[in-house]
Amino acid sequence: MTLPGLGISASDAKMMCDNVSIVFHSAATVKFNEELKSAVEMNLKGTKRVLELCHKMRQLEAFIHVSTAYANCDKEEILEKIYTPAVEPRKLIECVDWLQDDILHGITKQLIGGMPNTYAYTKGLTEYMLQEECGAIPLAIVRPSIVTAALQEPIPGWIDNLNGPTGFIAGVSKGLLRALRLDQNAVGDIIPVDFPINLMIAAAWYTATHKPNNIIVYNCSSGLHNPITWGQFKTCGVNAIHKNPTLDTMWYPSVSVQIHPVLHKLDAFIYHTIPAFLLDSVARLTGRRPKMMRLYERVERGTSSLEFFTTHGWKFAANNAMELSGKLSAKDQEMFYFDVRSIDWNDYLEKYILGTRQYVLKDDSSTLVAARKNLNRLYWLRQLTRMAGLIIFLWSWSRFVKRS
Repeated sequence: MTLPGLGISASDAKMMCDNVSIVFHSAATVKFNEELKSAVEMNLKGTKRVLELCHKMRQLEAFIHVSTAYANCDKEEILEKIYTPAVEPRKLIECVDWLQDDILHGITKQLIGGMPNTYAYTKGLTEYMLQEECGAIPLAIVRPSIVTAALQEPIPGWIDNLNGPTGFIAGVSKGLLRALRLDQNAVGDIIPVDFPINLMIAAAWYTATHKPNNIIVYNCSSGLHNPITWGQFKTCGVNAIHKNPTLDTMWYPSVSVQIHPVLHKLDAFIYHTIPAFLLDSVARLTGRRPKMMRLYERVERGTSSLEFFTTHGWKFAANNAMELSGKLSAKDQEMFYFDVRSIDWNDYLEKYILGTRQYVLKDDSSTLVAARKNLNRLYWLRQLTRMAGLIIFLWSWSRFVKRS
């Protein structure tokens, strides 16, 4: 994506230009904390290179670009249209190419304005660049929201990364993550990964066969037609974790959530910093290397990068996808499903937890019985710890009252 001509040999480029009829472009850097120069090079300039190749394809019937529902998240209501950015993509590219890295890093916040990170910022610019430069190329844009584990395909619950809510699930499952900042009333616009993939295929079919005169944007999100709040996600998710615990758990899985940043920091201090300090102190006394404080520093950096999305809510228009689903035959609707109204969130979240357990945490299903026994022990240990804490508090309070 960052090489001239995409690093494709002349013979391979000719073969593609002579034969390729459908292009799916989903390559991007998805790091929220990516340096602006790298994000522009991959997301904006990389897409420009793909577009240049597409212009040479004689048989091209559809170009499907995968963006993100948060490409315009500085707005509360996001329609299925391409928005005009505050800066021309060409001017930004010139600026990024010309400025030194340290200067560019220092002004990144000013450049991206109300956007939360360089990822969302460059994806929005890329959409506008495609609109301006696609010409006669038959283009459609698919915008998934927060992509999560598969509902059905390739395997129910399949997931291969720790991005987004999957990191939350893994951390809570391990008893490591016990404090989160989120708005329980905000809609958590999650979408199982097989839904945007099926929508991409259907969009390619419709673009190639119906040849619409305009660029159709498909917001692939669940919040409009089948919403689930972050509070529901937390409750259902924790219940599913208790039902399907992982074997190697540090503490009984639970998580305290706050919307106010000060209250969240207090929670993090109580549930993360104090236990980490105590465990590191024990490690030093026993001659082992302390690691928990550094681990929780990484956890805090990871969760803080997601706070913008867990503490805000958006209204994503999602009518184009529903209309497209209605244009499929009954057989194709079953095979290429992307109607979010079919999702049973309780059932799905249990699959999600099991998938995270198996494919991310690498816990085989044969360990479930032993894991449930271990969880029961951790439950009673937590109860005893709470009781001891209450006794110490009452004793300290009685001593304080007597002295007063």
